[in-house]
Amino acid sequence: MSASSASAEKTERLLNLILALKSTRRPIPKDQLRRSLPAYADAPSVEAFDRMFERDKDELREMGIPITTTVVDVLFDDEVGYRIDPSETSLPEISFEPDEVAALALAARTWSTASISGTATAGLRKLRLAGVEIDESLAAGVEPRIRTTEPAFDPVRAALSARQPITFDYRKNDGTVSTRHVRPWALKHWHGRWYLTGHDVDRGAERAFRLGRVVGPVRKKGRAGSYEVPADHVPEVSLAAQAPEPQGSAVVRVRHGRGHVLRQAASRTQDLDHRWAEIEVPYERGRTERDIAALGSHAVAVSPPELVEGVRAALLRTIETHAPAAHQGGSADE
Repeated sequence: MSASSASAEKTERLLNLILALKSTRRPIPKDQLRRSLPAYADAPSVEAFDRMFERDKDELREMGIPITTTVVDVLFDDEVGYRIDPSETSLPEISFEPDEVAALALAARTWSTASISGTATAGLRKLRLAGVEIDESLAAGVEPRIRTTEPAFDPVRAALSARQPITFDYRKNDGTVSTRHVRPWALKHWHGRWYLTGHDVDRGAERAFRLGRVVGPVRKKGRAGSYEVPADHVPEVSLAAQAPEPQGSAVVRVRHGRGHVLRQAASRTQDLDHRWAEIEVPYERGRTERDIAALGSHAVAVSPPELVEGVRAALLRTIETHAPAAHQGGSADE
């Protein structure tokens, strides 16, 4: 089964589960769901069904879809059923002010050079079909462009769809670069970054790779359709297994509207004034320094001391790297 087929089957299974749990007035026991939904009925064992059902419940809850668990019979409290209250997932009618519509049109143009340009265009088309009048001339003269993906994204996605092995140079945490040979299994947006999970041929094991650390081109290395993606592969498990253990917590000050990746992991956020907020995040040595340094003047490391020193060193290296070019540019102007 190809990765795209497995993804389509999973999507269909989740949609069928949502429909089943929303359309019932009484909680549905788990064994009834297994009999009713084809994907669950095809599970090779009760244990396999239980694992699949638990994963699906967790995924729907992560999406913000509340699944309630209720005792089916008060006389037998060991039998529970599941249900989604339609009132919890229904949205009120949405209307847009003229300036909001203009912002949507501008956003669609913003993504026009990105890999999700088709999705943005489809979104505008659906708004028009719903009777929303979109006057794109309101944003005339503004032509923003955003590159949403790392250069490796498109070739990796193509290889994943074709189930074709690839090879690429990869920069590790310590800065060294090595060539990797990988059978792609999944692409996952996790904690603000894109990752590839798959089988590392050289190491003979499952691995996860951050696309932002791929150096140079992604090259095909083998026939399309030459391997199968494991049916039980869960990208989040691979990513969590390879994530470094946090070494305590870090305190960082970030400007409002900046540092979204850091803010996603924050356990505490405190507004200091109209320009700055202070957040507390897990401290992952190396990664946290890079995230802060990448924000330049929009973030300041507060503690621990080793984080402050690491960010300072990263910024000094950046200055040293660009200083020769800046000096040459200054000489030319003179």
